[in-house]
Amino acid sequence: MPSRPVFPGPVHLDPVPTRSPPSFRDALRAVLGPDIAGTRQGLVALALSAATGTVAGITLGSITGTLEALPGLLVLVPAAVALRGNVFAALGSRLSTAIHAGTFGMSRRADTVVGQNVIAAAVLTLVLSVVVALLAKVVAVGFGVADSITVADYVVISVVGGVIASLVIGAMALVLAAGSARYSWDLDNVAAPILSSTGDLVTIPSLVVAANLAELRLVTPSLAVVLTGAAAGALWWAARSDLTLLRRLLVESLPLLTVVSLLSLVAGISIEKRLEAFVALPALLALVPNYLGSAGALGGILSSRLATKLHLGLIEPARVPSRGARRDMGTVFVLAAFSFTLTGAAAHLGSVAIGLESPGLADMVAVTLLGGLLANVFIAAVAYYGTIVAVRFGLDPDTYGIPVVTSTLDLVGAFTLILAIAALGVG
Repeated sequence: MPSRPVFPGPVHLDPVPTRSPPSFRDALRAVLGPDIAGTRQGLVALALSAATGTVAGITLGSITGTLEALPGLLVLVPAAVALRGNVFAALGSRLSTAIHAGTFGMSRRADTVVGQNVIAAAVLTLVLSVVVALLAKVVAVGFGVADSITVADYVVISVVGGVIASLVIGAMALVLAAGSARYSWDLDNVAAPILSSTGDLVTIPSLVVAANLAELRLVTPSLAVVLTGAAAGALWWAARSDLTLLRRLLVESLPLLTVVSLLSLVAGISIEKRLEAFVALPALLALVPNYLGSAGALGGILSSRLATKLHLGLIEPARVPSRGARRDMGTVFVLAAFSFTLTGAAAHLGSVAIGLESPGLADMVAVTLLGGLLANVFIAAVAYYGTIVAVRFGLDPDTYGIPVVTSTLDLVGAFTLILAIAALGVG
């Protein structure tokens, strides 16, 4: 007879696991990728940048009398500040690449990678300070700045102020590089914002100190001649030296930094032309160095990261940014929202603390956020394509990327800041 069918017992199905909503960290990782630690380093560096930039801005906002007494001085300020950042942030980027490539080593010898980079930074500081001074006078006259200071005044203020500032920034660059090599920091994330902000912090007071040497009947012209001769002598010595890397850095950097300095000078003109509005609300003038510094630092972070990845073959120099490049751009947009909010708030609070008139906290933050996010579109485009073009032409993106980005963003930043002030009816 047929066997009786066997019925299985009750089937117990495992419950379908329910997915918990993504945490903030998961959402952040989706935007930033795995490099949250690097982003955290960038946030800390940008916070330090905002703090030091605020001090620099307050210094600028408190010398409106000097700016009015020395017409055309404000034309020089963005270019002088940008020059420090261009020279030393590029130095930091090259040292970062050397650390990643395993060729970095601290040494006092002139023929080492570090030695030749430091000498190049010193020569570039002297020579380009003179060049920027001459161009500042040309731009001031060309754009109709009435009764602008003399060429000798520009040379003395630019060179003396630049040398004082460069001694501090150069030491900071070496400390950061040595610390990065020892403690495994990613120099790409910290060099640009810290060196740029240090440049803001020390360059503006240095220019103010140097401005005391302006318009001295006998001293200023004689000192201008001596400083110009020293710059020419340094360039002649470097060009004839046996240091191959030094000569290459000068050949690559001098033409580029001369051109990009013009962009910063035009940015200075756009601010000089609105000097009356900035004098009426000095907190807006105090905002300028920090705002331009934040834009440049963000561009420097992106450019430095891209340059290192190109050197290591992690991304390709394609027309359309690869996934890795887009992730770096997303990281910088997150950093920008943080940085520009902090910039506006810090400028307002710092200005109020020393009695400078401000349009108010909400207006200051709104101006920096609107202008900063507009500028950040240019940051992504200029940083990526500036770095890619350098690679396509066989040039070092560490040397070309950051100067192109920061100086372009000085010009773009000045216009987006003024546009945001006008659009929001502030000032």
